Amino acid sequence: MSKRRILELYLNVAEWGDGVFGAEAAARYHFGVPASALSATQGAYLAAILPSPRRYPRGRGTPYIDGRAATILARMEKEGVQIP
Repeated sequence: MSKRRILELYLNVAEWGDGVFGAEAAARYHFGVPASALSATQGAYLAAILPSPRRYPRGRGTPYIDGRAATILARMEKEGVQIP
């Protein structure tokens, strides 16, 4: 399998909260929007809470998660991802 396919499978079977499985369900659970409507900051938050999303508050950052999300956003910008 390609790395992209492995990532896709992982993101769609990861548990993002108590009984919340998959990236689409995570977007709705944490932010009340479909995954396609996530902002860059919200997406970075979801990336930051992996691999232990049940440990962190629903849809809210902690100092640790805020720092991780900021690092993710900075790396996205460095790679040329457009962040509105």
